[in-house]
Amino acid sequence: MQATRKRARATLGTCGAAHFLHDGFSDVLYVLLPLWAQEFGLSLTQVGLLKSLYMGALAMFQIPAGLLAERWGERVLLAAGTAVAGLGFVFLGMSGGFAGLIAVLLFIGSASAPQHPLSSTLVARAYEGGRRRAALGIYNFTGDLGKVAMPALMALGVAAIGWRGSAMAFGAFGVLGAVGIFLALRTLGAGAAPAAGPEKSPPAAEKKGWGIHDRRGFQVLSAITVVDFSTRTAFLTLLPFLLIAKGAAAENVGFALALVFAGGAAGKFLCGLLAERFGIIRTVVLTELVTGTGILALLALPLNPALAFLPVVGLALNGTSSVLYGTVTEFVVPERQPRAFGLFYTIGTGAGAAGPLVYGLLGDLTSVPVALATVGVVALTTIPLSRLLAPSVAGGGRERA
Repeated sequence: MQATRKRARATLGTCGAAHFLHDGFSDVLYVLLPLWAQEFGLSLTQVGLLKSLYMGALAMFQIPAGLLAERWGERVLLAAGTAVAGLGFVFLGMSGGFAGLIAVLLFIGSASAPQHPLSSTLVARAYEGGRRRAALGIYNFTGDLGKVAMPALMALGVAAIGWRGSAMAFGAFGVLGAVGIFLALRTLGAGAAPAAGPEKSPPAAEKKGWGIHDRRGFQVLSAITVVDFSTRTAFLTLLPFLLIAKGAAAENVGFALALVFAGGAAGKFLCGLLAERFGIIRTVVLTELVTGTGILALLALPLNPALAFLPVVGLALNGTSSVLYGTVTEFVVPERQPRAFGLFYTIGTGAGAAGPLVYGLLGDLTSVPVALATVGVVALTTIPLSRLLAPSVAGGGRERA
């Protein structure tokens, strides 16, 4: 029993390291976007398009990653994706314009696709005996540590050696991290290709479909995720431009984003625990209420008070996802978790891809404050949606997908 707990913690730590890297890679882009806008003369729509294309590539390959993991195992796909994403950042430092940025971001996004569904599956599998939601909350917390540390490091690197050299250094770090992830999972015996034979196959009734035993609950959870992901990515894309308009220097935006992500890291950790104690619905309502009203409050605050308030917004902004991720396993049979997590992350990431483009276009047509005000209002629509989830999390219907 003690050995099992140690193996579970080590698996959580390894998957957390992968999450640290990939979420850090994703969110250093928010530091780079305003720099690219200045260097290459990009509009808000073009800035939003860059983030949307990255998220779109990320979304497109998550379901295939989940399906391939059922045949090849999570270990090889997770390590290979991390290594290729690292190489993508090396190429990013060589980009010469808008078209080059598009090509490399598509490359990085597709390589990063396996991480969320496969790491979540490994953690959920390691904690099948209990405290799965708390473990997934900790896993999500490690991702937000990457969001705190890596944008701040990128900001320091930009000031010291420029964004190109910093991107290449980040890429080399990713390749080394991929080697460590593979060796750690191999030592733990986690994520290997499933053994052949009928004893390792899911029951005949579960061999087809997604293994979703509560379709309505999964659909409502996905709807909340669509709003949550799209408003979060739109907010983070537009926030640097709001802060610059309030008087922040472009090179200091990375530190402002680190404040958001620091709050988000705390939110990811705390909200998974809160959901276990106070319930999913109450936790989602609270976090989304603070998110929507917090975004609206930022518009009215001067620069320094706005900076001080960013960790509060970040806590709520990212806290919801811990609750959502941990709830997926309640609607899916264990044998189909890789593909179900792939489907869930694809839905959310697809919405996250659309958010920066849609709200970036709105910002060009109106203004950044109007676009952000819209983001805040839309975030509040998750509150009535979360009420629809109550019958399922209370042990509702068992319709099989």
